[in-house]
Amino acid sequence: MASGLAALLDDIATIAKVAAASIDDIGAAAGKAGAKAAGVVIDDTAVTPRYVTGFTPDRELPVIAKIAKGSLINKIAIILPVALLLSYFLPWAITPILMVGGAYLCFEGAEKVVEEFREEVTGEGESLAEEVAELEEVDHEKDMVAGAVRTDFILSTEIMVIALKEVSDQSIAMQAGTLFLVAIVITVAVYGVVGLIVKMDDVGLHLAQKDSGAAQAVGSGLVRGMPKLLAGLSTIGIAAMLWVGGQIILHGVHIHAAEWFGLHEGFMAWVADAAVSGVFGLVLGGLIVPVHHWWVHRKG
Repeated sequence: MASGLAALLDDIATIAKVAAASIDDIGAAAGKAGAKAAGVVIDDTAVTPRYVTGFTPDRELPVIAKIAKGSLINKIAIILPVALLLSYFLPWAITPILMVGGAYLCFEGAEKVVEEFREEVTGEGESLAEEVAELEEVDHEKDMVAGAVRTDFILSTEIMVIALKEVSDQSIAMQAGTLFLVAIVITVAVYGVVGLIVKMDDVGLHLAQKDSGAAQAVGSGLVRGMPKLLAGLSTIGIAAMLWVGGQIILHGVHIHAAEWFGLHEGFMAWVADAAVSGVFGLVLGGLIVPVHHWWVHRKG
């Protein structure tokens, strides 16, 4: 009896060691995959704050939490199983699907550019009263969250596909475990940073009320600087939509713009690729925008 129990305990110890090794392997694979997707993660972080701008301070973190929840559902409940199934049964379909998503990002970014340009030229932008009325609409928060989650879906898909490619030679269990871990870590990292950025003005206001002169100076600087930073991030977010969308499509047809300039890796190669992808994304999106508006108008 004792020998049987000892054998059972040995088996359990062995299984535990194998499980621990598997967890280590998944962690290492997730870290490698996450590093490969770092560029898209940064773009995702830049895009999101523009969907939170304009809300009252008490609604900012709840809105970010709703977007983060939608992002996690995107990654774990939709993208992860679909990516695994497509990778196993229809691997050729992944790139075309990504390219359709890239075209949507180009359209969304270009539409924002067109709106900004029209407002600058015609001066027909919304008045302060109209903007306040829009923010107070019952469905405004729901619409902004839905828009953010749609955009996140495209960026999350690319992140997960990049991660999947890094472990494509592993078992299906290893792939699933890696993607699950990547989904959790990336979502927490992106929306944690977004929450920190959005609430920095509140931190500045708190510091500005301290007795310390240094704290007051830092707090005043944050209060003055955060609106400019958020405005800048909004612009960067639009640019990120264009260059990520354009890049997805160009890479889908095996065009790597950096190679046109004799660059293969490094910062300058990234700059060249992003610039060409952004211009391409703006042109493509600019062609889609009038077609979309015509279709919406035709539908009444």
